[in-house]
Amino acid sequence: MQKTAKRILIVDDEPDILEFLRVILEEEGYEVVTSNKGEFLEQLHNDRLPHLILVDVLLSGKDGRAIVKHLKSQPETMHIPAIMFSAHPSAYKTALQAGADDFLAKPFDIDELLAKIAHFMNGI
Repeated sequence: MQKTAKRILIVDDEPDILEFLRVILEEEGYEVVTSNKGEFLEQLHNDRLPHLILVDVLLSGKDGRAIVKHLKSQPETMHIPAIMFSAHPSAYKTALQAGADDFLAKPFDIDELLAKIAHFMNGI
């Protein structure tokens, strides 16, 4: 019996970062969905909800913190772990205040990224 891959949604407006993360996470066996639009997060449907969300703090046209705050206020998405990331280390505090479960600074330390994802995925 084949186990279903755990799904990760990555939202960033930088195509290179989306591709970089997609390749790394697919190599780790995750199913990866990417979007360069924050609005995508607000249109999630119960049948295809991700197991974890990686979202940039600053997205063009949208603030990732507002998106996470929205997701954490909705009964169908409040349980999904959200890891926010930013090149601005000062964003750590505001990301957690918005409801993010964790934070990563850019540039990514791949081992740290994978460890944080594994931490949240172990309970799923």
